[in-house]
Amino acid sequence: MAARQPRFNQAVLIDTTPLPESIPKVEEVGASSAPLMSASYFIGARCRAYNDDYMVCKTEAHGRGEFECMKEGRKVTRCAASVIDDITKNCLQEFRNHWECLEDNNQQLWQCRKWEWKLNGCVYQKLGLEKKIPGAPENETPVHLRKSIYSQNEKGVIT
Repeated sequence: MAARQPRFNQAVLIDTTPLPESIPKVEEVGASSAPLMSASYFIGARCRAYNDDYMVCKTEAHGRGEFECMKEGRKVTRCAASVIDDITKNCLQEFRNHWECLEDNNQQLWQCRKWEWKLNGCVYQKLGLEKKIPGAPENETPVHLRKSIYSQNEKGVIT
């Protein structure tokens, strides 16, 4: 047994230094990982230009652009928040069903396809946003549209 009692520092550290005026103010998205994952493809669809600008800024700053890229980062945050707001205003029940399923199933998308299909349909119908997986082969059915969770190659072998 150890003779020394453990000590834990549970203090919350908050930097109160105000940001420069050149950096626009923005509210945080205010969502946990499950709702963000549920909405991620729609955020990507609508906010692609802002995401690309932010990534270009970070690349040009060689990974050290925390303040230099804050303006672009705030645009990404604002856009993501607007997508989540629009989804909750137009497809709240479908959105809630999907992200609760993700939360209950360890964020495994394949466990929640039933709810995902309903959410995708609602978001497409009411917001015009479509789920597209970047880099997915054009000649294959996307994984989120397959009726089976397993994929088969051209020889019929399950992979």
